[in-house]
Amino acid sequence: MSFKSSDISLLIKEQIKKYEKNIGLVDTGTVIRVGDGIAQIEGLDACMAGELIEFPGGIYGMALNLELESVSCVLLGDDRNIKEGDTVKKTGRIVEVPVGEELIGRVVNSLGQPIDGKGDINARKFRPIENAAPGINDRKSVHEPLQTGIKAIDSMFPIGRGQRELIIGDRQTGKTAIAIDTIINQKKQDVICIYVAIGQKRSTVAQLVEVLKQHEAMDYTIVVSSTASESPALQYIAPYAGVTMAEEFMYKGKDVLIIYDDLSKHAVAYRTLSLLLRRAPGREAYPGDVFYLHSRLLERAAKLNEEHGGGSITALPIIETLDGDISAYIPTNVISITDGQIFLETDLFFEGQRPAINTGLSVSRVGSSAQIKAMKKVAGRLKLDLAQYRELAAFAQFGSELDKDTRERLDQGERIMEILKQPQYSTMNVEYQVIILYAVINKYLLDIPVNMVRKFEKEFIKFVEGNFPDILFSIRETKDLTEGTEEKLVLAIKEFKKLFSFT
Repeated sequence: MSFKSSDISLLIKEQIKKYEKNIGLVDTGTVIRVGDGIAQIEGLDACMAGELIEFPGGIYGMALNLELESVSCVLLGDDRNIKEGDTVKKTGRIVEVPVGEELIGRVVNSLGQPIDGKGDINARKFRPIENAAPGINDRKSVHEPLQTGIKAIDSMFPIGRGQRELIIGDRQTGKTAIAIDTIINQKKQDVICIYVAIGQKRSTVAQLVEVLKQHEAMDYTIVVSSTASESPALQYIAPYAGVTMAEEFMYKGKDVLIIYDDLSKHAVAYRTLSLLLRRAPGREAYPGDVFYLHSRLLERAAKLNEEHGGGSITALPIIETLDGDISAYIPTNVISITDGQIFLETDLFFEGQRPAINTGLSVSRVGSSAQIKAMKKVAGRLKLDLAQYRELAAFAQFGSELDKDTRERLDQGERIMEILKQPQYSTMNVEYQVIILYAVINKYLLDIPVNMVRKFEKEFIKFVEGNFPDILFSIRETKDLTEGTEEKLVLAIKEFKKLFSFT
């Protein structure tokens, strides 16, 4: 078979027309040192901070130190198969996690990969874990309450949607219990919850997930887990992965509650990484940018204005103290970033006051703007009465004779403290909180023995549900304690006291 020269030239011309000049350039480097989850790489001249680096075997790392001669990156996987001389590639991307409705009800690791044995998460969208916080003009002041269901918090230290309220205290004082109760209380409140476990035992996370399942809270919750057995790099990115998932919902106009449990372990993981990367240590061996570590995370919690969808992220970071020392480095850093703190005291916990909230050191800087009108009316005097009680109780220990007014204030304080006790997993709707706090604040419980106060509370709520349901309906619908409702409530208290059995 022969070809004419004209045919050949025509064919070549056609091929030249179709030819696309598409040369793929990949920036590569060589591993010169590896160990302790850190790899030092020569080359990668155009590498960016936080960029994903691809290693052999499908393992990825994140570039953190950009030096003159090399790049140091933390490995987001097993480093045992990586050795000196391995070739690595730039990806041009930073760490991304899957986001969207598909994650609800799932337990995932720091990279958004499922670890609950329920199969793949077929997420349609990914977002980078580092993102700028909403600007000042995009935000709205916090005004809408996020009910925790815990009387002591909703009455004295209210949390609003878009707020950052720190939960702080020594180990085993009930910090996680408050966070879990708050998640459970969001049932039917149209709030998506994200719980980020940092540096905890796997058994602890498994128990927590089981509790959420029992209370049907996993139906609206995502658990991001980076346990103590995982690398510091994965613990470091866990809270950023969590807030990235939350932002997807916030920008769609939804309300999200995110809990970081806890940021003390997060700071320790970052300190470990920084020392391995040979960054200069500062106070308590933490690196100089440890404040920025948490500020850029917590600033992403916000209440957006209507132009941006009106969604919100409410953050409840947890910090563990040592011997109640809230003036240590990391606690003071996080206190200065947040909009208030709930301080849990060991002494109160062992006295049987649960939740063990110290009303003197706790504060909500959003205040009553995150409360319904009914709660504002009944809780206004609560903190003052408790402050006076604690002062007088310290004075009364000396055994001096007390006048009638002082004795009455002490009795009133004891009954308030008793009413504020609340077992775990027993959250209370705001209308029930209002009626029982109204009773105690207005001294209707002064003639009830302290050991009978909890019984009184339980039976009184049942009595109002059965005989005066319109009181609860009015508070729930109007969010206010109107004059007519207040008169009915006083009548209900007096009627019930006639029936109450002191045995």
